[in-house]
Amino acid sequence: MYMRYLCIPLILLLAACGHPPSSGKQVFRYNVQEGIASLDPAFAKNQAVIWAVKQLYNTLVEPDDHLNIRPSLATRWEVAPDHKTYIFHLRTDVYFHDNPVFDGGKGRKMTAADVVYSLRRIMDPATASPGAWIFNGKVDPEQGFQALNDSTFQLSLLQPFHPIFGILSMQYCSIIPHEIVDKHGKDFRNHPCGTGPFMYSFWEEGQALVLHRNPHYFEKDSTGHTLPYLDAVKVTFQDSKATEFLLFRQGQLDFMNDIDASFKDEVLTKKGLLKKEWEGKLVLDKSPYLNIEYLGFLLDSTKSAVKISPSRLQKIRLAINYSIDRGRMITYLRNGIGYPANAGFVPMGLPSFDTAKVKGYPYDPAKARQLLQEAGFPEGKGLPAMHLLSIPIYEDYANYVANQLQQVGIPVQVEVMQKALLLEQTSKSEALFFRGSWMGDYADAENYLAVFYSKNPAPPNYTRYANPAFDRLYEKALQENNDSLRYLLYQEMDRMIVADAPVVPLFYDQVIHLVQPNVTGFTSNALNLLELRKVKIKV
Repeated sequence: MYMRYLCIPLILLLAACGHPPSSGKQVFRYNVQEGIASLDPAFAKNQAVIWAVKQLYNTLVEPDDHLNIRPSLATRWEVAPDHKTYIFHLRTDVYFHDNPVFDGGKGRKMTAADVVYSLRRIMDPATASPGAWIFNGKVDPEQGFQALNDSTFQLSLLQPFHPIFGILSMQYCSIIPHEIVDKHGKDFRNHPCGTGPFMYSFWEEGQALVLHRNPHYFEKDSTGHTLPYLDAVKVTFQDSKATEFLLFRQGQLDFMNDIDASFKDEVLTKKGLLKKEWEGKLVLDKSPYLNIEYLGFLLDSTKSAVKISPSRLQKIRLAINYSIDRGRMITYLRNGIGYPANAGFVPMGLPSFDTAKVKGYPYDPAKARQLLQEAGFPEGKGLPAMHLLSIPIYEDYANYVANQLQQVGIPVQVEVMQKALLLEQTSKSEALFFRGSWMGDYADAENYLAVFYSKNPAPPNYTRYANPAFDRLYEKALQENNDSLRYLLYQEMDRMIVADAPVVPLFYDQVIHLVQPNVTGFTSNALNLLELRKVKIKV
């Protein structure tokens, strides 16, 4: 921590606790229950870190509000005919934040060499980044990243992989200066320095993180005004959602992510609308979220338990899918948050999502009973009980499903266990019928369809689904550079999943934000990235 920064953040901390700053400064305040483990983008593996890192750094490309890829540090790019070589042309007006490590303490210009360093560092075993998987098997760490000159970066892939743009937009791929890492080593986690709209000021772990506006940020709005508009961002770490909600109600926080079950009935109607007593007091912001909740079946026929399980039969799996009223689940268990998963495994919010092209399973108990009879178990007679493995926070959902299945004659016993144990069992292919979820790492349906690619281990292929026709389409899609054609391949694969039913899609999730009425310019996207560049607070 640098001494010249100490006094200002402490004033901000006091000013942001329920009393607007007397100087009229715009300070955006939010809380993170779980805390922040690191400000090093190589460790941006969860939402709390991703949100903070996004304010401090930039990537070559980024998703817009509709998850289409747009330029950021790169202004444009070319793709070679072999779809393996990408040339990115970089901005020449981007500077790292001022830092004592640089000559004269002034931030130096960002160049293609910084891009090479940053991306190689993710793959370097010495970094031990949990994001190393994004390039492993796709890029040679030595030859894959090249600086052709200061403003031109070349990426070479081992084989075509069009979703590479989604990967390059992940916060793991933030561009950093080697000098700061050389100086601080592992302590780079709390000495961050990037090119982003905000710069590091103060972090007392477990108490507060304060970021200040970067006065040299390169982006401008449509009128030529330099972004961001905010003067500072303050993050607190209250570990109680109830306390966080109380602080929000008192005006001490500007924003809340998600609504805890303990008070959702107080704020929302069963249809997911804001109750009348809250209108004008807060803004409810909702949008699709790239997360699907599902139930999975283990289909590995080499396992002795699978050979005798009812779920080995496709018609039983289909019967289960038709037995569940997903709309009722959303209404009564989630206060209208989310969307019934009636259009395949790929969730709402992705550009390739199309309910006309992929039709899932409507609630049809009569069809479920017919499938049971065709499978040799009329009214469920002779069908052994299935064990549905769940985790504590999803016990209500598991019991709901069990009740629905029993109504058509499918006996189910719910077994609740800790998340770590369930993950262990699914990873070892020991769970026959289990609760699962898949949250998108980047905005491409490939990220979801990879869950069913037979050459992938568990994770992500927890069901051990294996279909040669699916695999061929998956491999073809990776080489398709035309978005429209690639989306058709994705939809065909999703239809295969619906037909084979290795999973029971339950619901597509929804981003829920509570925002103070004096906050403007706040937008959401289906990756739930915290975008603050154009936010203003009326003080």
